[in-house]
Amino acid sequence: MSPPAANDSDAPGAASAVVPVLLPLPLGGAYSYVWSEERLGTAPEPGRLVRVPLGQRSLVGAVWEAEVDPVPPGRLRAVEAVVPLPPLPPALRRLVDWVAAYVMAPPGAVLRMVLASPGALEPEPLRQGVRLAEGGTGSGALRPTAARGRVLTVAADGLARTPVDLAREAGVSPSVVAGLIEAGALERVAWSEGRDHPAFTNLPSGPTLSRDQEAVAHALCDSVGAGFGVSLIDGVTGSGKTEVYFEAIAEALRRGRQCLVLLPEIALSAQWLERFEARFGEAPAQWHSDLGPKQRRRTWRAVAEGRVRVLVGARSALFLPFPDLGLIVVDEEHDGAFKQEEGTVYQARDMAVVRGQLEAVPVVLASATPSIETLVNCRLHRYRRLHLPERHGGATLPRVELVDLRRDPPPPLAPREPGWLSPPLREAVRATLDAGEQALLFLNRRGFAPLTLCRTCGHRFQCPNCTAWLVEHRLAGRLQCHHCGLAMPLPKTCPGCGDTDSLVPCGPGVERLAAEAAALFPDARRILLSSDSLRGPLAAAALLEQVRTREVDLLIGTQVVAKGHHFPWLTLVGVVDADLGLEGGDLRAAERTFQLLSQVAGRAGREDRPGRVLLQTRSPDHPVLLALAEGDREGFIEAEIDARRRGFLPPFARLAAIIVSAESAEAADGLAAALSRCAPRARELVVLGPAPAPLAILRGRHRRRFLVKAPRSWPLQRTLSDWLSQVAVRGSARVSVDIDPYSFL
Repeated sequence: MSPPAANDSDAPGAASAVVPVLLPLPLGGAYSYVWSEERLGTAPEPGRLVRVPLGQRSLVGAVWEAEVDPVPPGRLRAVEAVVPLPPLPPALRRLVDWVAAYVMAPPGAVLRMVLASPGALEPEPLRQGVRLAEGGTGSGALRPTAARGRVLTVAADGLARTPVDLAREAGVSPSVVAGLIEAGALERVAWSEGRDHPAFTNLPSGPTLSRDQEAVAHALCDSVGAGFGVSLIDGVTGSGKTEVYFEAIAEALRRGRQCLVLLPEIALSAQWLERFEARFGEAPAQWHSDLGPKQRRRTWRAVAEGRVRVLVGARSALFLPFPDLGLIVVDEEHDGAFKQEEGTVYQARDMAVVRGQLEAVPVVLASATPSIETLVNCRLHRYRRLHLPERHGGATLPRVELVDLRRDPPPPLAPREPGWLSPPLREAVRATLDAGEQALLFLNRRGFAPLTLCRTCGHRFQCPNCTAWLVEHRLAGRLQCHHCGLAMPLPKTCPGCGDTDSLVPCGPGVERLAAEAAALFPDARRILLSSDSLRGPLAAAALLEQVRTREVDLLIGTQVVAKGHHFPWLTLVGVVDADLGLEGGDLRAAERTFQLLSQVAGRAGREDRPGRVLLQTRSPDHPVLLALAEGDREGFIEAEIDARRRGFLPPFARLAAIIVSAESAEAADGLAAALSRCAPRARELVVLGPAPAPLAILRGRHRRRFLVKAPRSWPLQRTLSDWLSQVAVRGSARVSVDIDPYSFL
């Protein structure tokens, strides 16, 4: 393709060439530009970052491996400049093309994730400073004074400082420094602000591993440098999976290679970072959305230049330009947070495996509750399963008990104020606190109550932009939609009937549970842990440190407390609503519930004090809960795999969701009907829909959904592309494709 023509000074000729440039925009492919060899040098290799014009803008793109357009010379615009950074590595460019083809996104949209820090593409700003000049005394006419002597003593280390910093360290006025500069004793210099990243050249020895851990670590270390392969560390909670894959990281570092570790919740990684620094003596680089622009810019450049040896990040870190990647680790590989649902939709765990294959490096997956997809890949010998069946240090798995809420209903706290903790759970919490140990009350629902209604007229507070109820957040004094983010103050009167004091919260959220805990256990030191209270890595680290240092007796939290935390004094976990998540049309509902409850249960009894877990339920005969109570993980996995196979569901089939959205219901229905009329017809395919999506309105847009099911060998992307190309999408209507959907909302 060629961008709109302009009267650029360069035109194809004897000293020029035409190069394809992929831009970080959702465009159909690369654009052709003129490359002036006289002005820019020899035509660049693929991957080189260049600045080019597009319309009235100037953008940075990458020279790509693509056919150039047969465009008349006068219509082509010229490359403006070369960005002084290393070219994007070949494996990363192949990953961009592979992901784009697989998820049916424009390659430029995937490249935008690679070039996610535009500031990194600009020259690093330099700080202006001074340092000791060669000779260090300046002209012979410089009269020595005590103040000048102090400055020269500080500057004797040869480090560059700003004049203000140098004057402050020496305890003199800035005029003294200025005089030394003028006399030639100090010279002006400029330097980059970017800090050096640890080289990890002198690696300390690791901790003593158990026999099982040592065997797994040995297998992982052998895989480093041996090409592509996927290994699953399947270990019970508390078995030391992190320490084991740290040994593989150490081996990669000894070989001088870069390492990437993906975590599902980087904002909650404080303990992981502490453990890493304790093991390796230095902290790794980080990559996540809470980083400021300056730190993202510096980290991106340091990765591209090979100065970052180990990086831990959220799913977007997968697209950083590592030039010498030697190992990829995906911790908590089962976690749904690895699925990107907005923009370019992809599954980071699966794309990490793809990148490992393209880079020819090993990939390590780790989980106490591996995904069904990963376990099936192990059974088919595509992945290697490495088992850690016991907790480290002699700790035992907690005892899991079911509390039947039909037989032991929670007593009310007060008239018109229901309770949510059953008598057995209340008694267990009291006993735990009396023993000087810690307890966790778990409810995977944010806010105070999921619904607020008027007891006079029945009015329910619904989001005006989404098919969803507004959640009451009493601590913040607002009603909020968890889908579009809309928030409004808590009203004092009902907007339906105008009655006062008639608004009633329905159902519990974690804030309401905290209020009940305060009433029942007033002397306990309590802490509320949810995504609303954990604002970034520093806040999370501070709160979790209070738990570790036993400044907290009772934790009340959502799923954020279920992910890899180690609390030595936590011996009781009470799950307030174990049924939450078991219902609905999600094919992974049982799997996700089993994983979440297993993970949160695994926080209990991780050292020498035995743990206990109480699951409150109204469905004590549900297979998921029975498997948890009986410790029968393998039985649950067998039943779930068998159900997926019989139902022709992933991983034994392929799914794709087609979402039609528009600003009006009529436009959405019309476009969905047009797509329905030309839907693919084949005996092997199942096309369901169109039907209103469970969230039929999201952010003000009306949504209709198709679900396509096909055999694993079916060319699904080609089929969908042919189908969608038959219908024109006009106006504000949109059609999005989700290959391998995880969310069915």
